[in-house]
Amino acid sequence: MKVLVLSSGGKDSSYCVWWAMLQGWDVCGMVTVRITGEDSPMFQVPATALAGLQAASANIPWLPVSISGEIDSDIADLENALDSVIHGSRKVRSEIWSAEEISDANWPDGWKWPPELKRLRNDSKIEGVVVGALRSDYQKTRIEQMCERLGVRSYTPLWHHDPEMHMRELVSHGHDIVVTSVSAEGLDESWLGKVLTNESLELLFKIARKYRFNVDGEGGEFETSVTNSPWMRKSIQIQSTSHWTGRRGWVDIWTAELL
Repeated sequence: MKVLVLSSGGKDSSYCVWWAMLQGWDVCGMVTVRITGEDSPMFQVPATALAGLQAASANIPWLPVSISGEIDSDIADLENALDSVIHGSRKVRSEIWSAEEISDANWPDGWKWPPELKRLRNDSKIEGVVVGALRSDYQKTRIEQMCERLGVRSYTPLWHHDPEMHMRELVSHGHDIVVTSVSAEGLDESWLGKVLTNESLELLFKIARKYRFNVDGEGGEFETSVTNSPWMRKSIQIQSTSHWTGRRGWVDIWTAELL
């Protein structure tokens, strides 16, 4: 089975790449939606370029897709980008990203572009797309409909997984998860940039029960980036600055590179 994984660089995407590999499938590429607008109800916004470093660390081709994030066009824009990969394109593409092309893909200033980063091309017959949807019918249905139009299958290995079990499995199996934003009551500035451990997970569970939010961040209570995982050959080193408004906060990653 040849598949693509939709990857934001976060914890659920990392699980999906790992899950697909454990099935014995060929992960032909990682596709990352880069939001150029302020927000998106469908896709993660901060630090998504980290997925490119993850892909390079695992020798997986990468395709960034820059879209505005508007509801009336987001899936159509993604579908158009995937169509040329799944069904072929007459455009001749090199195998490796050039410095100019990676700049055009909105690679963040200060990040170390890995020269071995492979471009996702239409060399393989793609049969499926793996997505890290948890419980959002809105997200799952729109992706499934897109995949049906493209003639491929949609896989959601995390659908309705027990939230606490999911988080524990990620940490216990070696996914290094960094909290990159928080926007829920009970999560203060101290969580920004925190790497989740068994100890910090128990604290997160306790706070989530008290303030009644989703412990896996399904409702946007927090977002994450993954700097190492079982499927990555190299880890990612980041340097960042935290920003806190008094009720919510985010991490600005200004340097990132493979070690």
